[in-house]
Amino acid sequence: MNYNINRIVLSILGLCLLSLSIIGQTKPVRGTWINLPYQDVRNKYMNPAHVDYLSAEFWETKISELSEFGIEYIVIMAVANDRESFYPSDFMEPAYIKGNKSPVEAIMETADKHNMKVFMSSGWAVDQDDDIRKPEIKETQEKIMVETAAKFKHHKSFFGWYLPVEDSFEPYLPDHAVEAVNKLTHKAKSLTPGKQVMISPYGLCYADINHKKFAEQIKRLKVDIIAYQDEVGCVREPMPMKRMKENFAKLGEIHKETNIRFWANVESFTWEKRNNDRESALIPAAFPRYLSQITGVSLAGAEEVISFSVYGIFDKPDSEMPIGQPCYSAKAYQDYMDWNSGVGRWKLLEATFKGAVTHQGVNRKVSSSKSIRGTKQLTDSKLGEETTEDKEWVDFGNKSMDIVIDLGKVTQIKSLAGRFLHYNKQSVALPSMVHFYVSSDNKNFVKINSVAMEASKNDRFDCWIDIASIENIGVSGRYVKVEADARENSNIFCDEIFINPNM
Repeated sequence: MNYNINRIVLSILGLCLLSLSIIGQTKPVRGTWINLPYQDVRNKYMNPAHVDYLSAEFWETKISELSEFGIEYIVIMAVANDRESFYPSDFMEPAYIKGNKSPVEAIMETADKHNMKVFMSSGWAVDQDDDIRKPEIKETQEKIMVETAAKFKHHKSFFGWYLPVEDSFEPYLPDHAVEAVNKLTHKAKSLTPGKQVMISPYGLCYADINHKKFAEQIKRLKVDIIAYQDEVGCVREPMPMKRMKENFAKLGEIHKETNIRFWANVESFTWEKRNNDRESALIPAAFPRYLSQITGVSLAGAEEVISFSVYGIFDKPDSEMPIGQPCYSAKAYQDYMDWNSGVGRWKLLEATFKGAVTHQGVNRKVSSSKSIRGTKQLTDSKLGEETTEDKEWVDFGNKSMDIVIDLGKVTQIKSLAGRFLHYNKQSVALPSMVHFYVSSDNKNFVKINSVAMEASKNDRFDCWIDIASIENIGVSGRYVKVEADARENSNIFCDEIFINPNM
């Protein structure tokens, strides 16, 4: 009897530990929005001029590539634009060549083959500025839903609906937005019983989440899924990461009291020229920024991480890219794939975002040839966030960084790493090179290796953290010296040197 009780207790404990480990994992991105129309300059690289993005062949290839990337959910932004359709419509002229297979048909058929799930759009009645409060807009969106339901609901990939009736959370969802969403949801459920309905509202940055009406308005919604825009790419505030993570943690708590699934819409982009400008193209953000985003929303309890966008941002390298046109997506694609397969420094960087790294250099004595304040913070295990205002960052100025850590005794050194901040707008940049040395007597140092830190050139607006690391060292020493070379006219900010980090 006692044996059985012990087995039950151990089983429950194992399930609890498994649950905790799952919650603590950074979730891969499993969904993306796709754009069928070229709406404005923001789509410059998503729907480039040299690609026939209205052809069925293009979408058959692209959906297959997204499946290879790990995408399960396809969210169609719009199935019509400027009163032309991307599917065979009885009341709109086609945006594609009449008589050809439509883009939406190609997407659905290819998604069927790859066991993917598609959210069908109910827009645009006219264009991206549809105002659902206008009766003619609402009527046209419902008309689109009737047609697309009839034509596509029998596909096994038809997972549900995306309602592009986004409104702002500033300070909370207004009544007219809740009412419009619920009316369209009722229509969707009547057309396709059992299918999911998703919205992806914005305005979280300046939402009054603590106001009781914020949660009340969410609980009034009849949708199945809310994929909250994290707004990091939109740069609603100069350094948005800290507030975003705090807000998502609060959303996770609110959703425990609802039957609505809590998803995250993580913004993968930054801006080629001006931010939040329809005349500025979307380009890939530095991957360390994106990794911090998906880790943050995963820790907040988001059930799924989807993104605006994988399509057009993390595309496989295109050998047919015209000469002279920047191939922004190739590096982003490779960085994401390396992280997802455990290659390189990314898993260590991810662990630092979780605060889940221990190391043998904790609270060891730190010295520097310069008169630098706060160097002891470099071994205190307290990590900074993506803001220059965080007091954990040690400012080494715009020349170079050099520090020596005394481990107190000769220690086997297996791996070393340093964590740095990049924020070009305030002349803070990753070092160009980081050099690691080991010594037994604090006089004769042996150089272990030098690490080049690549800083994304897409840094007009974003603040991010990256790490320089070396592994499989296999030497012994008492003293570790770290030197770093500053980029031109930029300061070095470092918050921790890791000695034999353990995740």
